[in-house]
Amino acid sequence: MNFPLDRPMQVAVVDDTQLNLTLIGKLVDRTPNARAHNFERPTPALEWCLANAPDLIIVDYMMPEMNGLEFIRRIRAHRDRDDLPILMVTASHERDVRYAALDCGASDFLTKPIDAREFEARVRNMLKLREAHLAGKHRAETLAAAVRRATADILDRERETITRLSRAAEFRDPETGAHIQRMSHYSALIARRLGLGDGFADALLMAAPMHDVGKLGIPDTILLKPGRLTAEEFVVMKRHPQIGHDILKGSSSSILRLGATIALTHHEKFDGSGYPQGLAGESIPMEGRIVAVADVFDALTSARPYKPAWPMSRAIALLREGRGTHFDPACVDALFHAWDQVLGVQMRYQDEHAPEAPFAPAR
Repeated sequence: MNFPLDRPMQVAVVDDTQLNLTLIGKLVDRTPNARAHNFERPTPALEWCLANAPDLIIVDYMMPEMNGLEFIRRIRAHRDRDDLPILMVTASHERDVRYAALDCGASDFLTKPIDAREFEARVRNMLKLREAHLAGKHRAETLAAAVRRATADILDRERETITRLSRAAEFRDPETGAHIQRMSHYSALIARRLGLGDGFADALLMAAPMHDVGKLGIPDTILLKPGRLTAEEFVVMKRHPQIGHDILKGSSSSILRLGATIALTHHEKFDGSGYPQGLAGESIPMEGRIVAVADVFDALTSARPYKPAWPMSRAIALLREGRGTHFDPACVDALFHAWDQVLGVQMRYQDEHAPEAPFAPAR
């Protein structure tokens, strides 16, 4: 839609009397920047009005097939025609007809015989109002497009911030790399299988890579230790969920706030034996329960400096064994039900070593 309008204003004229139709059509054509479309029968007129975008309808009251009131009712039944001005022309001076015309959605009405001067003034005013309405609609659409572009720019910057923050943890933690790509995609797959919607799944895909950002606050002597941690060292390592939460909490970004919850809760266990808060069951946020499954599954099936990758059958067995204790059973089942997609993620985001042959869990 361009403004000022680069086309004549389209006026549908509906009257079963040829003389009246010709007169009204000529009066419309005399109006600056207006073009009349004449119809002797209401049915083809209605079809044309619904298939096109008229700027004004002028309709007679007494007609065969349907009268003017029914014609207006059918036009107004289409919600995208609510703002279309309609002028009713009638020979009746009875108030009930006028009231009925207004109740049906007529914008105004004229009585026969038509006064040319009054008619032209009303048509001109209605078309000016129509043009003002279209201009306002155009401005609203232009503003909405600008908002969408600005929102997309904000989301792009947000994604860049998240990517850089996740990479900062990656540079310090040998357990990341392609791991954060795989586990975030596994998380999104689980969310979709649980029926949580594309919006939540997409948000999870963006937020899950920040699950271990709290490891930025763990000393290298512990984080990079090649062997098993001592009990004292593990106490320090267990601080990283809270550190990650503290880094991300309070953001104006919903994605970063989601990341804060994931960071804090992805080491909780379904039976309450996890850390840092010892939450259990549904008191663990769903995003934490989902990422717990995705994170552990990928950690088990990936090689690390301190361990080889587990065979797929062994990792599947551990997830099954942990249903209801470590993991939310629904999240485990959702991962298995998306198995073909899980294998696709593994093939797409590979570590440097060759991938293991696909293995399917028994259903």
